Amino acid sequence: MTQENAGTILNLLWAFGLGNKNEILEKGPMVNYDGREAGSPAEALAKAGNFASTGGWTLAKGNAMDHYSKHSFVTLTPDQQAMVERVAKNIYRPCCGNSTYFPDCNHGMAMLGLLELLASNGVSERDMYKIALQVNSYWFPDTYLTIAKYMELKGVPWNKVDPKEMLGADYSSGSGYRKILEQVAPVESKSAGGCGV
Repeated sequence: MTQENAGTILNLLWAFGLGNKNEILEKGPMVNYDGREAGSPAEALAKAGNFASTGGWTLAKGNAMDHYSKHSFVTLTPDQQAMVERVAKNIYRPCCGNSTYFPDCNHGMAMLGLLELLASNGVSERDMYKIALQVNSYWFPDTYLTIAKYMELKGVPWNKVDPKEMLGADYSSGSGYRKILEQVAPVESKSAGGCGV
């Protein structure tokens, strides 16, 4: 991945995450975001179809929801699924502030797809966090340059940070990042991240 192709890879992983059959999409916050389970599969799909990650996906042939958790691109073992769920609950994104477990925007859905691919290829949980931090840094360059500056002010060089901690709510959620901005001026890169196609 490079800064030049990060957007293309984002879109590819977004499609993969949206289409790959996974319990996170079928039983998680996408269908239970208000704490109430949908009564029927049709009601669940209707709830899940109203987010930026689903309603905003316009490149599918037909309705994006015709592909939502419908294709078995990769099938995870129970241990791999548990690891994806565990890691997804701990990876936040500054655009929406939700974890990857609630992939309601393109970045969340793309990260879910990436985690599924990594798990299916035997990548360790520790390395999943490391890769996810690298990827988020491409998708949100200004955010992570600013977080790196903040960590350096605390005496921790970026190559020594804990990826899991950096991806957590205290740093990578919208609210966590705003708290960092109260203590350090933002760094601006030449390319911008953010939600959208």
